[in-house]
Amino acid sequence: MDELFAPWRIDWVERDDDADGCPFCVLPDRDADRDSRIVARSEHAFCLLNNAPYNPGHAMVIPYRHTGVYGELTEAELLDLSRLTQRTLRAIETGLGPDGANTGMNLGDSAGGSIDDHLHRHVVPRWNGDTNFMPVIDETQVIVEAIDDTYDHLHAAFADQDDTRVDDPDDAVRIV
Repeated sequence: MDELFAPWRIDWVERDDDADGCPFCVLPDRDADRDSRIVARSEHAFCLLNNAPYNPGHAMVIPYRHTGVYGELTEAELLDLSRLTQRTLRAIETGLGPDGANTGMNLGDSAGGSIDDHLHRHVVPRWNGDTNFMPVIDETQVIVEAIDDTYDHLHAAFADQDDTRVDDPDDAVRIV
């Protein structure tokens, strides 16, 4: 058996995950944004770092309202989701400096998402050469940065944007 040493993952493994129901509904109601990995909040959506990232900075922009049907979003929710996606891309560019990004949604049960009843947009930073032999040959993905460090980079980059507020360094950046 091959081994990959990743000691920072112990926090994820040992987390107190007493969430009943949809995690995208439960996480925003918790008091600890940093512990929940919520890096920014707007009126109708929030930005959450993915706990199983494809790359450092892999974030999800998620409406607060629970729905898996894109057509059910109101005009205000759609606009806010798009604006927060735009701000997320800007924060990723400023905080992490990738060469590009992938964005997208898995809609419906057969689309491949693990949470299909609460829609969310993935924002995945990409670097030239970030795909190498490890996932192709060895079915192993190498994540080069601890999620806490990524959180700090993106939190600072969101906070530097116009029309934001940070009440507490452990809280998400508020888009005002």
